[in-house]
Order: sequence, then C-alpha cells, then structure tokens
Amino acid sequence: MPRIVSFRLALACSLALLLVSLTATATAKGPVVGLRVIGAHGKALAERPVSPSTTSLKTSPKATCLGAGTGGSGQSVKVKGNTALGVLAKASKSTASLRPLSITDHFPEFGLGLCGIGKSVASSTLSWYLKVNHKNPQVGGEQATVKAGDEVLWALAPFPYPEELGLRAPRKVAAGKPFTVTVTAYDDSGKHTPAAGVKVRGASGPTGADGTATVTLSKPARLRATHGTDIPSSRVAVCVRSAGATRCP
Repeated sequence: MPRIVSFRLALACSLALLLVSLTATATAKGPVVGLRVIGAHGKALAERPVSPSTTSLKTSPKATCLGAGTGGSGQSVKVKGNTALGVLAKASKSTASLRPLSITDHFPEFGLGLCGIGKSVASSTLSWYLKVNHKNPQVGGEQATVKAGDEVLWALAPFPYPEELGLRAPRKVAAGKPFTVTVTAYDDSGKHTPAAGVKVRGASGPTGADGTATVTLSKPARLRATHGTDIPSSRVAVCVRSAGATRCP
C-alpha cells in the first residue's frame, strides 16, 4: 500500500519566506503547516503553507494503484485537518496542480490509500512517500498527525525510498560575489548528513564531502538542490543587491 509520509523541510529557512509573507493571514486562519509535494520526475507540484481544516474528499473507482479491483467506492469521505492527508486535501482545494486527488477506500482497515496527485500516479514501481519533519511517521496519512510549524512532504518515489535533500543559503547576497550554500541529506529516520555531489543552480560545481558549494548570482534566484533519484530540496529564495538596490525573486 502506498505510504504517506510527513516532514520538517531540509532547513527551516527553506519555507521561512513563504511563512513570513503570510503571517498575518495565518494568525487569522489558525495554525500553519508547511506542505511540499514532489511528483513524477522530481517535479514540484506544491510548496506552500497551509491552514489545515477538516476537508471532504471523493474517493475514486479509478484509484487502482493497489491492484485490479481495489478502486474507491466513489463516496465522499471526511479527512481531519490535523493529519498529513488532511493538509494535502485542504491544499488541493486551491492548488490546481494537486488535483485530482486519486483516493481509494477499498481497505477500510488500513485507511485511505493515495494513488494519485494531479498527473502523478503511483505504480508498481513508484508510491507516495510521506515524511513529517524529515522523518517517516511509519503510519498512513490519516494517522500521521501534524501541528503548527510542522513540515509535510509527499514524494512519488521508488522503494527503497531515496534520501530527501535540504538546502541552506543566505537570504541576501551581493551581485557577482560568491557565497556558500549547504546541502543536507535526510534518511528515512530523519538522520541528516552532508550531501556530496549535489547540483545547485549557479554553483561552480557539485557539493563537496562537507555538503557545501560556492554559488555566484547576478540576479535574484530560487535555488534548488538535486541529485539523481534523491528527493529534491525545497526552493530557497535568494535576494541580490546591485547598484544600491535589492531585488528578490
């Protein structure tokens, strides 16, 4: 059965700019949870803060990723907002790239099964991997509870599941002047180590054994760390100072 897992993104600054921009709104709407969804071929389907609430989803008879005849009943079900699946369900209501959610309720003893998010669908070789705060919760998305400030990751990935990358970079740099970024790899248990051989936009080369690389930017950018089949990092916005002005992506 596809697993649904949550996470605390590679490094807090990865989501900080998004959270700061929505602080006032978040206060009014309640707790905010960071959500990141990585679909087929490492494509980022969503990277945003979510104010969770109980949400209704319609199960799909076409959600047969668990085998022939295992599709959903077609009935609507309610998903609690304080769960990893609830965060995804709430976000799907306002994020087109997350629709449709392909859900089956064929195995009630195991809870809802997630087959597809948008155009990214689980198969015999790929399933939905869930991490909360970088760690596999070892339960389904309905059972994985979350709270304000947590970070949830859903990634369509092969098994055994790859490591998750996290990227740390300065928020503001001078145009044309090199600066250092750091990439960390998180395993299934949330243990983190420096990530070597990772590509970062604008870097002079891949990260070294210590997980660092030197980057030079002439204009604002959103940096992302990628490496083979590893789960890419979240995008980190870097503002650039030039001619007395600061520009941000």
